[in-house]
Amino acid sequence: MRALVQRVSRAAVRLPSGESRGIGRGLLIYLAIGRQDSAETCAKLAQKCAALRIFSNELGKFDRSVADEKGGVLLISQFTLYGDARGGRRPDFTTAAPPEQARPLYERFAACLREAGLAVSTGEFAQHMEIESVNDGPVTLWLDSERL
Repeated sequence: MRALVQRVSRAAVRLPSGESRGIGRGLLIYLAIGRQDSAETCAKLAQKCAALRIFSNELGKFDRSVADEKGGVLLISQFTLYGDARGGRRPDFTTAAPPEQARPLYERFAACLREAGLAVSTGEFAQHMEIESVNDGPVTLWLDSERL
């Protein structure tokens, strides 16, 4: 499982229906599910994201989590994080989980964040969406469940 985590001042997603969902200060998480991932992987990576101390304290040091900040999370499914372009110019996505495996794990990841007490908005799984964000810092982290 791979997560691209961005600290944001605000972020929003526009769904194919035209509906918009968004957050203020918090985390924008792009999440990709790999073929080897499980509910256990979801729990570990979600806990890591929820506990990341990437918000500054009064001294300007990274010492606070999104929960400490009472921030929100915008979670976007993005299988392209498993794209492998080493073989040429067209990325290979064979290590990404197929939709029927990935969807329940994506939903489980969102549930784990909610169980951690976070307000979570989501995109729409396997749909074309428009995402807008204001990266705060910028602060962007790459997390891979194989390296936790």
